[in-house]
Amino acid sequence: MNGADTAWIIVATALVLFMTLPGLALFYGGLVRARNVLSVFMQTYAIACLMSILWLAFGYSIAFGDGGSGIWGGLGKMFLIGVTADSLSGTLPEVLFFAFQMTFAIITPALIVGAYVERIGFGFVLLFSGLWMLLCYAPVVHWIWGGGFMADGGIFGEVGVKDFAGGIVVHETAGLAALVIAVMLGARKHRTTPPHAPWMVMIGAAMLWVGWFGFNGGSQLAADGGAAMALTVTHISAATASLTWALWERVKYGKASLVGLVTGTIAGLASITPASGFVGPIEALIIGAVAGILCQEAVGLIRNKAQIDDTLDVFAVHGVGGIFGTIMIAVFGAGAWAAQLGALAIVGVFTVVMTYVLVKLVGLVTPLRVDAETEVNGLDLEVHGERAYDIAS
Repeated sequence: MNGADTAWIIVATALVLFMTLPGLALFYGGLVRARNVLSVFMQTYAIACLMSILWLAFGYSIAFGDGGSGIWGGLGKMFLIGVTADSLSGTLPEVLFFAFQMTFAIITPALIVGAYVERIGFGFVLLFSGLWMLLCYAPVVHWIWGGGFMADGGIFGEVGVKDFAGGIVVHETAGLAALVIAVMLGARKHRTTPPHAPWMVMIGAAMLWVGWFGFNGGSQLAADGGAAMALTVTHISAATASLTWALWERVKYGKASLVGLVTGTIAGLASITPASGFVGPIEALIIGAVAGILCQEAVGLIRNKAQIDDTLDVFAVHGVGGIFGTIMIAVFGAGAWAAQLGALAIVGVFTVVMTYVLVKLVGLVTPLRVDAETEVNGLDLEVHGERAYDIAS
């Protein structure tokens, strides 16, 4: 065990959990109507709790177990059977590696929340998220990070696919799942309602930005120069994408909005995630500069051209950003084109099919969508019996 590595990953684990609670909850909560903000908080918080238990029970073993195959890791480490405080994963206590990866298993299904807010059944959220994490996310983790068939020495040769912190594993899977659910769920009745609290969106985005240092920097799994570089390029990409998003917004609409500025931050963060262990500051500038415009155009394409109500633009920002960053690894020569594109295609098809099947199956057990009256009145009062403000708007 290396003490410095262990100390850094303890901090990084806390930072990644901080991304979901409260960062993502506030970011998404500010973007919805005032009568739905508590439902967003409820969904993200409950997902964090449920994914923690399921990751302990089965998820970690499926993703990182050593008794399975190239497809899954088996069930030999269910409930951390055989793992003690002295067990090591590289230079880290394995229980710490488990906890760090658990925070990724929390935020990935939580990202999908943005696609279905304001009209989703709470029971559906929990059942779908749990099954999706175990049957979609955890296997993909094994394929790429857990020594599965896409890792080094697998179907893409000795190099394998390059995904440092989750462009494919986290952002492509969550983005595509969000898109599938948005299409199957249908649009909101009040689709054009503006964000009720842009200030809350900004605070949530700022927390995500800080937490992302643990997300990307921690993925080095060591306290070294690689972690420092990953942290630095993460910041550069986020800052650049924030500015290019705001500039492009100003060019198109004559005004740059706060919500747009901070959405650009998230686009830059998602885009640098897969490449953060393989590029330097100049490449990060380029990735961020393009991401701020590319993801903004993707928002318009999904919303206006395709008429898909991916409510908080999960696919356009996270999905497109993660896919773009994964491709840029090959562009900058840090990965093989066949491996990067092949992995994107395989994981993309698997995610779309698995998400569709799970939505259909879970829909047989619990309603996918709330009734029309609940949607109009807001989920906070109708579903949870609470109200965020004295006067709901």
